Amino acid sequence: MEILGGPLFAVAGAGESHGPGITTIVFGCPPGLKISTAAIQTFLNRRRPGGSKHGTPRHEADRVVFLSGIYQDDHHRLLSGGDIAVGSGDTEIRTQTYGEGFATGEPIAAVVLSASKKSRHYDQFRGETGAVRPGHTDLVKYHQSRGFVDVRGGGRSSYRSTISDVIGGSIARLHLAETFGTAIFSSIVQVGKLKARHTLQDTVETLRHQFDGSPIPAAEISRLQTKLAQNELHTIDAEFAREAAALIKKVRLAGDSVGAMVEVVAVNVPPLVGDPLYQSLKLQLMGLLGGLHAAQSVEVGDGSAVVLRWGSENNDPIRQTGYRRNSHGGLLGGITTGAPLVFRVGFKPTSTINLPQKSVQKNLTEIDFKLEKGRHDPCVGVRAGITLESRLAIGVMNAVLMHTTGHIHPQDFRLF
Repeated sequence: MEILGGPLFAVAGAGESHGPGITTIVFGCPPGLKISTAAIQTFLNRRRPGGSKHGTPRHEADRVVFLSGIYQDDHHRLLSGGDIAVGSGDTEIRTQTYGEGFATGEPIAAVVLSASKKSRHYDQFRGETGAVRPGHTDLVKYHQSRGFVDVRGGGRSSYRSTISDVIGGSIARLHLAETFGTAIFSSIVQVGKLKARHTLQDTVETLRHQFDGSPIPAAEISRLQTKLAQNELHTIDAEFAREAAALIKKVRLAGDSVGAMVEVVAVNVPPLVGDPLYQSLKLQLMGLLGGLHAAQSVEVGDGSAVVLRWGSENNDPIRQTGYRRNSHGGLLGGITTGAPLVFRVGFKPTSTINLPQKSVQKNLTEIDFKLEKGRHDPCVGVRAGITLESRLAIGVMNAVLMHTTGHIHPQDFRLF
C-alpha cells in the first residue's frame, strides 16, 4: 500500500514517471494551517527535473494544483490556483483549482501534471524479451506484476513519484515551523570519494552553542538556507560544491554514475516526541529516510564513528540548558531530546548508465546490455536532499500528533 508516514499524518501517492501526472493525498493536517500553491511550489522547484544542470536533462515545470482540503471565505484567493481541464473532441470540462486557503482537517488532494515525456526511449525494456538494467527494478517489478508493468521511465519506481513526498512533507514542515519554529536542511557531504570539509552538523552545533540552548532565531535559519542555496550543488561547503560538480560532469561525460552522501538536519525540534521500542521515532525516521529510492545506508548522529569510542567519550554531557554535545543526533530511546535531529543517508550510483554491462532479458536470456536512449541523473544525490527533508518532516509531524494523544484536556471537547 502506497502510504508514507502515519498513522495520524500520512501521505498517499499515485502515478508513474510517464503517466499523465502524479496524484497526492495528505491525511491528518490539523485545521487552520495556511497553505498556498506558492509555498509548496518553492519546495517542488528544488525537486523538479531540470532544476539542476547536474541532474537529469528532463525538464518539467511540476506546477502543483490543489483540489481539496483547504478553504477560505475569499473565493477569489481560494480559486487562484489556475484551471485544469478534461476534454475529448469538442467537449471540455474546465474547473478552477485552489490557490490559497486554510487546512480544514479533511484530506488534502493535489495533482502535478507531466508534460516532458519521451516514452519511445524505453522500447528496449518492453515485454518478456525486454532488457534488464543491472541495479534497477526492471526484473523484479516485471515478474512481481506478472508482466503488467509500466516500463516507461521506470514507471512507479521512478524518482518522479517523490513529488508526493515533497508535497506532503512541505505541508508538514509548514506546520512544524509555525508551531515550534522547526527548520529542516540538507547538505551533500560526499560525492564518490570526494568529501566535504564543512558539514551541516558542525554548522548547526556552532549556532546551537552560540544561543546556549535557546531556539535558533529565524534570521539565522534564513541565512543558513541562503548559504545552502547559493552554491552550485546544495551543500554548505562552497569549495566542495565546485569540486563535486566537476566530478559529476566528468562522470556524466564518461557515461557512468557516482554515489553520494547527504546529511539532513532539523533544528528547533520539540523534545519528548516519539516512543521507545516498537514505535521508536528512530525506527520510523530511519525507515522513511532509508526507504527512499537508491538509499543504501542511514546513520544517526555521529553514526558509525561511535564504534571507535569509549562510553566516557561518547556520552553527551548535560547541563540545565540542554545537551552540550549531540553525538546522539537528537534521539535517545527513540524520543527527541530537543537537540537537532541529525541523519546521513548514502545513495548508490544511479543504476541507469551508458556503459556496456552484463545482464539478461526478462525471460532470463543472457545479453550484453547497452542503453539505447534515456535521460538520467549521473548522481541521484544531487536532487535527493529536498525529499529527505520532506520525509523527515512527515515523520516528525506524525510523532508530534501521536504525542498529543497522551495529553487530553476536557476543555478541547466542549461544544456549548
